[in-house]
Amino acid sequence: MNNSTDFLSTPVDRHLTALAETIEAEAMDAYLAHAPAAARAGLGITTTRLGGAAVMSARLDPYEYWSKVVGLGVLAPVTHDRVGEVIAHYREQGTPTALVQIAPSLLPADWEDVRAAHGLEPAGAWHKHAAPIDELRTDALTDLRVGRVGADDAAEWAHLVATTFGMDHAALVAMLAQAVHTPGTQLYAAWDGDRVVAGAALFVQGTTASLHSDATAATHRGRGAHSALIAARIEAARAAGARWVVAETGVPAPGTRNPSTENMRRAGLGVAYVRPNWRWRA
Repeated sequence: MNNSTDFLSTPVDRHLTALAETIEAEAMDAYLAHAPAAARAGLGITTTRLGGAAVMSARLDPYEYWSKVVGLGVLAPVTHDRVGEVIAHYREQGTPTALVQIAPSLLPADWEDVRAAHGLEPAGAWHKHAAPIDELRTDALTDLRVGRVGADDAAEWAHLVATTFGMDHAALVAMLAQAVHTPGTQLYAAWDGDRVVAGAALFVQGTTASLHSDATAATHRGRGAHSALIAARIEAARAAGARWVVAETGVPAPGTRNPSTENMRRAGLGVAYVRPNWRWRA
């Protein structure tokens, strides 16, 4: 694991960074771009592309999560002017705050000057997991029933995922539920009887797959649901033709642990790099 800006300096590593950042951008953009009209209005959603990056705005989002830019630096260098263009877009949308997420190897040498000039402040960091699909394990076990979510269970899945993350806004739940119909997206759940107790999503584009939106109800943690959902999505990604699998987990505070990170590692998804988040406020 390395979070320095000279990490991923080989052509193979640069290619992996591009895959990892691009698939995350596409997966998150798919949620917002395909949200139903009522959800778009309720969250104030707009999406666009700038410099190849996905620029997502949800100006009414009370959780300060869904307004973000992912993929800067993949197709065009990160510069003072490019960051200014992104921030100008958020100002035009009336977005009060947004996250700027850039892979460390894509940050320019003068990044400290750039981010200070635009008022970007550190806002935690994420582990970026990535591995070839043939190196991953899918032998996780649970006593819960695990499978793909259909339209009949999508609303329950969305409610579980949203509330587990403390995001129970009705428009957000509706946006997540709509993902069951989004091209490239597959929803998975663990059931205890007829009740959805854990959920997660898979997004596949080309030969890359993204594992995201992992959530387990507090009442059912420790029963292997998350690891089993990782395994189920790896198998589904393989069936869809993916050759790489990517995921993100939060970097825990010093002295604490993140079980999601540990579950990813057990499946073979090591940490490729640590990506910092930067917060902009109007």
